[in-house]
Amino acid sequence: MTMLEFISAPEAAKKWGISERRVQKLCEENRIPGVAKFSRLWLIPKDAEKPTDARLKAERKKNHE
Repeated sequence: MTMLEFISAPEAAKKWGISERRVQKLCEENRIPGVAKFSRLWLIPKDAEKPTDARLKAERKKNHE
């Protein structure tokens, strides 16, 4: 049986180059598969990919209209 490894929101923020608060929001919005909340701590799978930023797509789309 394989044990999943997790990292914290601050670790994910550092790894992905975004703020800890942004990581927390992505977790709250279920944008990162496999996250778990333990008390007030978000546990993120160590191999999780940084979700694409939907805000940037919307901004680009707006500029091209």
